[in-house]
Amino acid sequence: MKPRQDPKMTSNGSSTPTEDKKKKRKKSMVRYRECRKNHAANIGGYAVDGCREFMASGEEGTREALKCAACNCHRSFHKREVEEADQDLFCDSSSACGT
Repeated sequence: MKPRQDPKMTSNGSSTPTEDKKKKRKKSMVRYRECRKNHAANIGGYAVDGCREFMASGEEGTREALKCAACNCHRSFHKREVEEADQDLFCDSSSACGT
């Protein structure tokens, strides 16, 4: 018995001519907002420092990039917001779409 093949793909893995030439890809952008670190947790209270947005202390890829320059907290204490945007991609027969 032969293995089943996806009807949209040929045996060499390329797309069939009937496949749509445009595909959508979601691109997400992550931003870190206000600091949520509770500075009074050890005495049973609740107090935040008022830092409104994460600003990296160093360059991307370094340890300092994970520390906020404004409040000196780790990035994980800041509220994370993810914005997703659809992007249209045009795929011709010579390029691999979706990669």
